[in-house]
Amino acid sequence: MALRARQLNKMTDQSIGPRKVEAKVYQGPTLHRTALGEMSNSNLSRISLRGSKAMELLKKQTQQPQPPPAPAPDCGDPSQLKGLSRASSLSFKRYNGKENIQPKPVLEKVKEVNKKEEDVVEEMEVEELAVAFSTQRLNVEDIDSQDADNPQLVSEYVCDIYKYLRTLEDNSPVQQQYLEGQIITHKMRAILVDWLVQVHHRFTLMQETLYLTVGILDRYLQVVRNTPRNMLQLVGVTAMFIACKFEEMYCTDVGDLSLITDKAYTKREILAMEVKMLKALKFNISFPLPLHFLRRNSKAGLVDSRHHTLAKYLMELCLPEYSMCHFKASILAAAALCLTLKLLDGGEWNDTLIFHSSYTEEQLMPVMCKIATIVVKSHHSKQQAVRQKYDSAKLMKISKIPQLKSDLISKLAERSASFS
Repeated sequence: MALRARQLNKMTDQSIGPRKVEAKVYQGPTLHRTALGEMSNSNLSRISLRGSKAMELLKKQTQQPQPPPAPAPDCGDPSQLKGLSRASSLSFKRYNGKENIQPKPVLEKVKEVNKKEEDVVEEMEVEELAVAFSTQRLNVEDIDSQDADNPQLVSEYVCDIYKYLRTLEDNSPVQQQYLEGQIITHKMRAILVDWLVQVHHRFTLMQETLYLTVGILDRYLQVVRNTPRNMLQLVGVTAMFIACKFEEMYCTDVGDLSLITDKAYTKREILAMEVKMLKALKFNISFPLPLHFLRRNSKAGLVDSRHHTLAKYLMELCLPEYSMCHFKASILAAAALCLTLKLLDGGEWNDTLIFHSSYTEEQLMPVMCKIATIVVKSHHSKQQAVRQKYDSAKLMKISKIPQLKSDLISKLAERSASFS
C-alpha cells in the first residue's frame, strides 16, 4: 500500500506540471555611465579589462584624485619605451592626457607661418581698399543730387537705366563692313541716308526718329542680304514709318510717305514692307541711340547748349558714313562731346565724364580722329543735308563755326590713318 501511495503521488505531481526551479543570479557591482568629461580612450581601455581586480582598481582611481599627466615621452627614442608594458603602451598610443600635442619647434614654425599669412592678408586688404577708392573716383560729382524732387528724371534709377542701355548695345550690334558681297553699296546707303535726313527735317520729326530710322535700316540690310536696288528707297521710307510709330506722339501718315517718294511706292507696298521688316528684325527695334547717351554726358560735363548742338552735329555727320555705322552709340556720343570740348574751349575729359560715359580719352581717340576726318570731308562732299540743316539760326549755325576748320581738326584727321 505504501508503494502504491508513492506511485500515485508521483503521478499527481506529473499531472500538475513541471516544477519551478528558482535560480539566483549574482550580479556584480553596478557601473554608472561615465560623464562626458570622463569618456576618453584611457577610460574605455580600463573598462575593457576583465576580472574583479580591474574593477577594484577602477574604484580606487575614481575615489582618489589623479595626479596631473606626466609629460609624453619622445616617441622617436625607442629606449624610453622599453620599460613600458603592452597595456601601458597601448593606452599611451590611444590617449596621453593631451590631444594634438606638437613639439615646440613645430609650434614656432606654425606661428611664423600664421604671422606671415596675416601680413599678406593685411597687404591684400590695403590693396583692395586702394582699388576700391580709385574705382569710386572721389572727384566724381553727383549730377543727380538736385533731381530728387522731379519724378520724371528718376534720379534713383538713372544710373541703372544707362547701365542696362549699355548691355543692350551688345545684343543687337551692327557688324563692320556688313554690305560686303551685297548689291547695295556704301555709296547707295549714303545717298539714301542723306535723303532721309531731308525728309526728317521737312516733316519736323523728333531727333530720336532719325537715329532710329538709320538703325532699323542698317540692321535690316544686315539680316536680309541682297536687297534689290529698286527696293532700297522703300526700305528706307518704311524704316522711317516704323520709327515714327515708335517715337512720335502723332505718327506720320503713310500716304504722306508715299507722296514724299513721288508715288514710287504705294501705301500697300509700304505696309507690306513694314510687316516684312518687323518679321526680319523679330520686332526688336528698341535699341539705344547716340542721343540718349549724349544727353547724359552733356549733363555730366555741365556744358551749355552750344556744346550740345555741336556734339549733335558731329554725330549726325556720322549717319551717312558707312565706316561709322558699326560703332556703339555710347562711344559715338562720348567721342562727339569730347571733340566738342576740345574744339570750343579746350576742356578736359574729367573724372565725372569718364565715370558716367565709361570711356577714357585714350579709348575715345580713334573715334575722335575718324569724326575729324568726316568733318574735313563734309566741306566738299555731295551729301550736304546735315550741313544745311545745322546752318539755320535755330541751330546756332553751328556748321559754319571756324573751329571746324582749325588745326586741331586737321591734326586729328591725319592721325586717323594710324588707327585704321
